[in-house]
Amino acid sequence: MPEPNTLKTTSAEAMADAVEEFLQDELNRSLQPGTGQQAPRAKRRFPTAAEIAAQIETRHHRLGVGNLFYSGEQHVRKLSPMPEKPALADFFRLRFLDTSNHVLQSANLAQKNGLPEEVVLACLLHDVSQELIHVDHGWWSAHIFEPYVPEKTAFAIRYHQALRFYADEAAGYKYPELYLELFGEDYKPEPYVEAAYQMARKHKWYDLARMVTVNDLYSFEPGVVVELEQFTDLLGRHFKQPPEGLGFDNTPVAHIWRSIIWPDRPL
Repeated sequence: MPEPNTLKTTSAEAMADAVEEFLQDELNRSLQPGTGQQAPRAKRRFPTAAEIAAQIETRHHRLGVGNLFYSGEQHVRKLSPMPEKPALADFFRLRFLDTSNHVLQSANLAQKNGLPEEVVLACLLHDVSQELIHVDHGWWSAHIFEPYVPEKTAFAIRYHQALRFYADEAAGYKYPELYLELFGEDYKPEPYVEAAYQMARKHKWYDLARMVTVNDLYSFEPGVVVELEQFTDLLGRHFKQPPEGLGFDNTPVAHIWRSIIWPDRPL
């Protein structure tokens, strides 16, 4: 499987092949020799929250920085200019380069599962603010899309972040093993996350936000390629594209879209 710092220069096809090979190797290693039966899985040791915190001063960047502003050990790439009046599709094509594959797959899964269009749209948009910032990305994503999407969609986007930290196996959501690695096995969400979860759990739209977590993908699905054009009609029905272009329509969030358009500006 490619090293993490090579993934951005690896084609989608090569990445899918590598992931599939890795998963197959993992399966083969898990089988007991000569039996074809699943071997008992050794208990994996995950770091503690204190061990995660101890790593902060070993890095040259903060993990909350967005993809457009940090590219690992490589030099950042020069970005293509945006159209004069950019539409959402232009951001997917020219700015959401690291998150688009993930959210397209998530929306595709939600659509295949027959979920309401407001939820499919939430899956399509829920993580793209990570191009700008990682920390509290659920709130950021909901904030930048609120002027343009149904209220149900904004709710599902905002609260999917808090719900990720709380299992609901009756709804089909288990706590991701990835989070044990990222946050530590003894991690407890901050009080504001707990409060957001408790509010959302009692809300009439809880199922909408929960379905975003259920149809989220915590790794690339091998061999699945989804194009934005699949959702053209859905966006036409539910996304209010400003004629002036995102970033120039004088909404309270226009400046955030401009930051995504021009991330290389020093001021």
